[in-house]
Amino acid sequence: MDLSAELGEFLRSRRARLKPQDVGLPDFGRHRRVPGLRREELAQLAGVSVAYYTRLEQGNGRNVSMEVLDAVARALRLSDAERAHLTHLAKPTVKKRQRAAIARPQRIRPGLAQLLESLEGVPAFVLGRRGDILAWNRMARALFGDFAAWEPGERNMARMMFLDPNARDLYVDWECKAVEVVSALRLYAGCYPDDKELLALVGELSVRSEEFRSLWAAHTVIDKGHGSKRLRHPLVGEMTLSYESLKVAGDDPDLVLVTYHAEPGTPSADALRLLAQWGVDEPASVRK
Repeated sequence: MDLSAELGEFLRSRRARLKPQDVGLPDFGRHRRVPGLRREELAQLAGVSVAYYTRLEQGNGRNVSMEVLDAVARALRLSDAERAHLTHLAKPTVKKRQRAAIARPQRIRPGLAQLLESLEGVPAFVLGRRGDILAWNRMARALFGDFAAWEPGERNMARMMFLDPNARDLYVDWECKAVEVVSALRLYAGCYPDDKELLALVGELSVRSEEFRSLWAAHTVIDKGHGSKRLRHPLVGEMTLSYESLKVAGDDPDLVLVTYHAEPGTPSADALRLLAQWGVDEPASVRK
Protein backbone atom coordinates (compact mmCIF):
# COMPACT_ATOMS: atom_id res chain seq x y z
CA MET A 1 0.00 0.00 0.00
CA ASP A 2 1.37 3.40 -1.00
CA LEU A 3 1.55 5.35 2.26
CA SER A 4 2.28 8.63 0.48
CA ALA A 5 -0.94 8.35 -1.52
CA GLU A 6 -2.84 7.22 1.58
CA LEU A 7 -1.58 10.21 3.57
CA GLY A 8 -2.63 12.69 0.90
CA GLU A 9 -6.06 11.14 0.40
CA PHE A 10 -6.70 10.96 4.14
CA LEU A 11 -5.82 14.64 4.68
CA ARG A 12 -7.93 15.75 1.72
CA SER A 13 -10.90 13.71 2.92
CA ARG A 14 -10.69 15.20 6.43
CA ARG A 15 -10.29 18.73 5.05
CA ALA A 16 -13.30 18.28 2.77
CA ARG A 17 -15.63 17.45 5.65
CA LEU A 18 -14.96 20.73 7.51
CA LYS A 19 -16.99 23.84 6.74
CA PRO A 20 -15.59 27.35 7.34
CA GLN A 21 -18.18 28.03 10.01
CA ASP A 22 -17.04 24.89 11.84
CA VAL A 23 -13.70 26.56 12.57
CA GLY A 24 -14.77 30.18 12.88
CA LEU A 25 -13.94 31.30 9.32
CA PRO A 26 -16.22 33.36 7.07
CA ASP A 27 -18.26 31.39 4.55
CA PHE A 28 -18.66 32.89 1.09
CA GLY A 29 -21.36 30.41 0.13
CA ARG A 30 -21.76 29.65 -3.53
CA HIS A 31 -18.56 31.48 -4.39
CA ARG A 32 -16.49 28.67 -2.86
CA ARG A 33 -15.15 26.30 -5.51
CA VAL A 34 -14.08 23.44 -3.25
CA PRO A 35 -15.96 21.37 -0.67
CA GLY A 36 -14.80 22.01 2.86
CA LEU A 37 -11.79 24.13 3.72
CA ARG A 38 -9.22 25.37 1.26
CA ARG A 39 -5.60 24.39 1.76
CA GLU A 40 -4.78 28.00 2.58
CA GLU A 41 -7.37 28.05 5.33
CA LEU A 42 -6.21 24.78 6.82
CA ALA A 43 -2.58 25.91 6.75
CA GLN A 44 -3.53 29.13 8.52
CA LEU A 45 -5.39 27.23 11.23
CA ALA A 46 -2.43 24.85 11.70
CA GLY A 47 0.11 27.68 11.79
CA VAL A 48 2.21 26.37 8.89
CA SER A 49 2.97 27.74 5.44
CA VAL A 50 0.70 26.85 2.55
CA ALA A 51 3.64 25.32 0.70
CA TYR A 52 4.53 23.13 3.69
CA TYR A 53 0.98 21.89 4.12
CA THR A 54 0.63 21.31 0.37
CA ARG A 55 3.70 19.07 0.40
CA LEU A 56 2.21 17.14 3.32
CA GLU A 57 -1.09 16.70 1.50
CA GLN A 58 0.83 15.52 -1.54
CA GLY A 59 2.14 12.68 0.60
CA ASN A 60 5.54 14.06 1.55
CA GLY A 61 5.55 13.48 5.29
CA ARG A 62 9.02 12.03 5.74
CA ASN A 63 10.51 14.98 7.60
CA VAL A 64 7.39 16.34 9.27
CA SER A 65 7.68 16.88 13.02
CA MET A 66 5.22 15.60 15.58
CA GLU A 67 4.50 19.23 16.51
CA VAL A 68 3.31 19.93 12.98
CA LEU A 69 1.28 16.73 12.85
CA ASP A 70 -0.40 17.66 16.13
CA ALA A 71 -1.15 21.16 14.80
CA VAL A 72 -2.66 19.74 11.61
CA ALA A 73 -4.67 17.20 13.63
CA ARG A 74 -6.07 19.98 15.82
CA ALA A 75 -6.93 22.10 12.79
CA LEU A 76 -8.70 19.16 11.17
CA ARG A 77 -10.42 18.33 14.47
CA LEU A 78 -9.32 14.71 14.30
CA SER A 79 -10.44 12.13 16.81
CA ASP A 80 -7.89 10.12 18.79
CA ALA A 81 -8.19 7.24 16.32
CA GLU A 82 -7.73 9.61 13.38
CA ARG A 83 -4.67 11.20 15.02
CA ALA A 84 -3.10 7.79 15.47
CA HIS A 85 -3.86 6.90 11.86
CA LEU A 86 -2.34 10.17 10.63
CA THR A 87 0.83 9.47 12.61
CA HIS A 88 1.12 5.94 11.22
CA LEU A 89 0.76 7.24 7.67
CA ALA A 90 3.22 10.11 8.06
CA LYS A 91 5.75 8.32 10.26
CA PRO A 92 5.52 4.56 9.67
CA THR A 93 7.30 2.50 12.31
CA VAL A 94 6.83 -1.04 11.03
CA LYS A 95 9.94 -3.05 11.92
CA LYS A 96 11.44 -6.05 10.17
CA ARG A 97 10.22 -8.44 12.83
CA GLN A 98 6.68 -7.07 12.39
CA ARG A 99 6.86 -7.61 8.65
CA ALA A 100 7.99 -11.17 9.26
CA ALA A 101 5.22 -11.71 11.81
CA ILE A 102 2.37 -10.82 9.46
CA ALA A 103 3.54 -13.52 7.08
CA ARG A 104 3.07 -16.22 9.74
CA PRO A 105 -0.34 -17.80 10.47
CA GLN A 106 -1.84 -16.72 13.78
CA ARG A 107 -2.47 -19.40 16.38
CA ILE A 108 -4.78 -19.57 19.38
CA ARG A 109 -3.15 -20.54 22.69
CA PRO A 110 -4.75 -23.51 24.47
CA GLY A 111 -5.52 -21.28 27.44
CA LEU A 112 -7.41 -18.83 25.23
CA ALA A 113 -9.35 -21.68 23.64
CA GLN A 114 -10.30 -22.93 27.11
CA LEU A 115 -11.46 -19.44 28.05
CA LEU A 116 -13.76 -19.36 25.03
CA GLU A 117 -15.24 -22.72 25.97
CA SER A 118 -15.82 -21.59 29.57
CA LEU A 119 -17.90 -18.54 28.58
CA GLU A 120 -21.26 -20.26 28.91
CA GLY A 121 -24.12 -18.11 27.66
CA VAL A 122 -21.72 -15.47 26.32
CA PRO A 123 -21.16 -15.29 22.54
CA ALA A 124 -17.43 -14.80 22.07
CA PHE A 125 -14.91 -15.05 19.26
CA VAL A 126 -11.31 -14.09 18.57
CA LEU A 127 -10.34 -11.78 15.72
CA GLY A 128 -6.88 -11.68 14.22
CA ARG A 129 -5.21 -9.56 11.59
CA ARG A 130 -7.46 -8.07 8.93
CA GLY A 131 -10.51 -9.08 10.98
CA ASP A 132 -9.92 -12.80 10.42
CA ILE A 133 -12.24 -14.92 12.60
CA LEU A 134 -9.82 -17.34 14.25
CA ALA A 135 -11.87 -19.00 16.98
CA TRP A 136 -15.36 -18.93 18.44
CA ASN A 137 -17.52 -20.66 21.04
CA ARG A 138 -20.86 -22.39 20.67
CA MET A 139 -22.85 -19.28 21.58
CA ALA A 140 -21.09 -17.22 18.92
CA ARG A 141 -22.00 -19.88 16.37
CA ALA A 142 -25.61 -19.83 17.54
CA LEU A 143 -25.80 -16.03 17.33
CA PHE A 144 -23.77 -15.17 14.24
CA GLY A 145 -24.01 -18.32 12.15
CA ASP A 146 -21.86 -21.30 11.28
CA PHE A 147 -18.35 -19.91 10.87
CA ALA A 148 -17.17 -23.47 10.22
CA ALA A 149 -19.17 -23.51 6.98
CA TRP A 150 -16.71 -20.98 5.54
CA GLU A 151 -13.35 -22.12 4.23
CA PRO A 152 -10.60 -21.28 6.77
CA GLY A 153 -9.07 -18.67 4.49
CA GLU A 154 -12.48 -17.04 3.97
CA ARG A 155 -13.43 -16.57 7.63
CA ASN A 156 -13.19 -12.82 7.87
CA MET A 157 -15.44 -10.15 9.39
CA ALA A 158 -15.33 -7.90 6.30
CA ARG A 159 -16.15 -10.78 3.97
CA MET A 160 -19.07 -11.73 6.22
CA MET A 161 -20.42 -8.18 6.30
CA PHE A 162 -20.23 -7.49 2.57
CA LEU A 163 -20.51 -10.90 0.90
CA ASP A 164 -22.89 -12.84 3.17
CA PRO A 165 -26.55 -11.79 2.70
CA ASN A 166 -27.39 -13.15 6.16
CA ALA A 167 -25.33 -10.35 7.76
CA ARG A 168 -27.73 -7.73 6.43
CA ASP A 169 -30.62 -9.54 8.08
CA LEU A 170 -28.75 -10.09 11.35
CA TYR A 171 -27.50 -6.53 11.95
CA VAL A 172 -30.45 -4.13 12.27
CA ASP A 173 -28.08 -1.18 11.75
CA TRP A 174 -26.02 -2.89 9.07
CA GLU A 175 -24.67 0.37 7.64
CA CYS A 176 -23.16 1.41 10.97
CA LYS A 177 -21.55 -1.99 11.49
CA ALA A 178 -20.19 -1.93 7.92
CA VAL A 179 -18.53 1.45 8.56
CA GLU A 180 -16.91 0.09 11.74
CA VAL A 181 -15.56 -2.97 9.94
CA VAL A 182 -14.06 -0.92 7.09
CA SER A 183 -12.63 1.57 9.60
CA ALA A 184 -10.88 -1.27 11.45
CA LEU A 185 -9.28 -2.33 8.17
CA ARG A 186 -8.16 1.26 7.58
CA LEU A 187 -6.50 1.42 10.98
CA TYR A 188 -4.78 -1.90 10.35
CA ALA A 189 -3.63 -0.75 6.91
CA GLY A 190 -1.97 2.31 8.44
CA CYS A 191 0.00 0.08 10.81
CA TYR A 192 0.87 -2.67 8.32
CA PRO A 193 0.96 -1.17 4.80
CA ASP A 194 3.08 -4.07 3.48
CA ASP A 195 0.53 -6.76 4.32
CA LYS A 196 -0.07 -8.49 0.98
CA GLU A 197 -3.07 -10.42 2.30
CA LEU A 198 -4.70 -7.14 3.31
CA LEU A 199 -4.15 -5.71 -0.17
CA ALA A 200 -5.68 -8.85 -1.67
CA LEU A 201 -8.68 -8.62 0.66
CA VAL A 202 -9.30 -4.95 -0.12
CA GLY A 203 -8.95 -5.66 -3.83
CA GLU A 204 -11.39 -8.56 -3.70
CA LEU A 205 -14.02 -6.67 -1.72
CA SER A 206 -13.65 -3.57 -3.90
CA VAL A 207 -14.44 -5.68 -6.97
CA ARG A 208 -17.29 -7.67 -5.43
CA SER A 209 -19.01 -4.98 -3.34
CA GLU A 210 -19.82 -1.46 -4.48
CA GLU A 211 -20.71 -0.54 -0.89
CA PHE A 212 -17.30 -1.63 0.37
CA ARG A 213 -15.61 0.30 -2.44
CA SER A 214 -17.49 3.46 -1.48
CA LEU A 215 -16.76 3.12 2.25
CA TRP A 216 -13.08 2.37 1.64
CA ALA A 217 -12.76 5.50 -0.50
CA ALA A 218 -14.26 7.61 2.30
CA HIS A 219 -11.17 7.06 4.53
CA THR A 220 -13.35 6.94 7.65
CA VAL A 221 -11.35 5.98 10.75
CA ILE A 222 -13.03 5.12 14.05
CA ASP A 223 -11.95 2.78 16.82
CA LYS A 224 -14.93 1.33 18.68
CA GLY A 225 -13.76 -1.11 21.31
CA HIS A 226 -17.16 -1.33 22.98
CA GLY A 227 -20.76 -0.38 22.44
CA SER A 228 -24.09 -2.01 21.65
CA LYS A 229 -25.62 -3.68 18.62
CA ARG A 230 -29.18 -4.43 17.65
CA LEU A 231 -29.45 -7.91 16.18
CA ARG A 232 -32.37 -9.66 14.52
CA HIS A 233 -31.98 -13.40 14.97
CA PRO A 234 -34.17 -15.76 12.90
CA LEU A 235 -34.96 -17.94 15.94
CA VAL A 236 -35.31 -15.57 18.90
CA GLY A 237 -36.07 -12.25 17.24
CA GLU A 238 -34.59 -8.82 17.87
CA MET A 239 -32.29 -8.11 20.79
CA THR A 240 -29.88 -5.43 21.92
CA LEU A 241 -26.50 -6.71 23.07
CA SER A 242 -23.47 -4.90 24.45
CA TYR A 243 -20.05 -5.86 23.17
CA GLU A 244 -16.50 -5.53 24.45
CA SER A 245 -13.33 -5.87 22.34
CA LEU A 246 -10.36 -6.85 24.50
CA LYS A 247 -6.73 -7.05 23.42
CA VAL A 248 -5.29 -10.47 24.23
CA ALA A 249 -2.07 -10.37 26.25
CA GLY A 250 0.84 -12.34 24.86
CA ASP A 251 3.33 -12.40 22.05
CA ASP A 252 0.77 -11.58 19.35
CA PRO A 253 -0.51 -7.98 19.69
CA ASP A 254 -3.11 -8.41 16.94
CA LEU A 255 -5.48 -10.81 18.69
CA VAL A 256 -8.76 -9.41 19.99
CA LEU A 257 -11.35 -11.22 22.10
CA VAL A 258 -14.89 -9.98 21.36
CA THR A 259 -17.74 -10.78 23.73
CA TYR A 260 -21.46 -9.99 23.65
CA HIS A 261 -23.86 -9.83 26.60
CA ALA A 262 -27.34 -8.60 27.42
CA GLU A 263 -28.45 -6.35 30.26
CA PRO A 264 -29.88 -8.56 33.03
CA GLY A 265 -33.64 -8.66 33.32
CA THR A 266 -34.32 -7.49 29.77
CA PRO A 267 -36.12 -9.27 26.91
CA SER A 268 -32.72 -9.44 25.20
CA ALA A 269 -31.35 -11.44 28.13
CA ASP A 270 -34.31 -13.81 27.86
CA ALA A 271 -33.67 -14.18 24.12
CA LEU A 272 -30.01 -14.93 24.71
CA ARG A 273 -30.87 -17.60 27.29
CA LEU A 274 -33.30 -19.16 24.83
CA LEU A 275 -30.63 -19.11 22.14
CA ALA A 276 -28.23 -20.86 24.51
CA GLN A 277 -30.53 -23.91 24.40
CA TRP A 278 -30.07 -24.17 20.65
CA GLY A 279 -27.42 -26.60 19.52
CA VAL A 280 -26.41 -27.63 23.04
CA ASP A 281 -24.86 -30.79 21.67
CA GLU A 282 -22.66 -28.91 19.19
CA PRO A 283 -18.87 -28.63 19.83
CA ALA A 284 -18.19 -25.86 22.34
CA SER A 285 -15.32 -24.28 20.42
CA VAL A 286 -13.90 -24.38 16.96
CA ARG A 287 -10.46 -23.07 16.08
CA LYS A 288 -8.84 -22.25 12.78
